[in-house]
Amino acid sequence: MGYFNCIALAFLMALSFPSIKVGQATRHLQQLPPMPTLPTATLPPFPSIPNIPQPTIPTMPRPGALPPLPTMPALPSLPSVPRATLPPLPSMPSIPTAIPSIPFLSPPPSASPSTP
Repeated sequence: MGYFNCIALAFLMALSFPSIKVGQATRHLQQLPPMPTLPTATLPPFPSIPNIPQPTIPTMPRPGALPPLPTMPALPSLPSVPRATLPPLPSMPSIPTAIPSIPFLSPPPSASPSTP
């Protein structure tokens, strides 16, 4: 348990150091004087693209105008295969439901005082 606490503390410290550095860097950037504004550049206009001839797309036939599909020839019938017969399963022995009584050993006879 102590080892886990040590690992957890080391992990927490490892995560906090970059956070501290980032905080210091942002504070440093906020304290700098403002950046001078840069002049905006004017872009030249885009060159005109000449009209390129577009390819013509052929027209597709309508679904109703397609010729019908050929009919499938009749498949030959398969020969009959003899059925395999399995032997009958053996009967399962019945599980006894009554718990047999377990014979207990009788306790040894008590030691009685011997009479002289």
